[in-house]
Amino acid sequence: MELKLVKIEKPDDMNFIMGHSHFIKTVEDLYEAVVQSAPGIKFGISFCEASGKTLVRYTGNDPELIEIAQKNALNIAAGHTFFIFLGNAFPINVLNAVKMVPEVTRIYCATANPVEVVLVETEQGRGVLGVVDGFSPKAVETDADIEERKAFLRTIGYKQ
Repeated sequence: MELKLVKIEKPDDMNFIMGHSHFIKTVEDLYEAVVQSAPGIKFGISFCEASGKTLVRYTGNDPELIEIAQKNALNIAAGHTFFIFLGNAFPINVLNAVKMVPEVTRIYCATANPVEVVLVETEQGRGVLGVVDGFSPKAVETDADIEERKAFLRTIGYKQ
């Protein structure tokens, strides 16, 4: 077996969700969950099929986001992983709906941070061991940092 580290390729500020599922209809069910979660949402979904034709299945409503989802699925190439790349929405807008899809077994990350995916590769294929989501903390927040965090959440409409 061999360990690999593969970076998610996306624009710096783009949010995405990476997870694991178990059935070919994942892309259709994820589409329904995402499109019903936030009006006007733009997204691209890909799913790495782990048996049969072993294709990257895809859907979405934005060609650029679909292309990014397809590219990352091919780069990671681990069976039954899925990717949802979001435009004009945050993962918090869709995450509960995604987790409720019956095929979804795990969410690895939901972020706009740079992400590295830790993979194991065997003769059979690839598996996801985990992800490195963003960077390590450098210090504990100060009172000023707390005020800044609270103000930011109110500015973007997530707190009143």
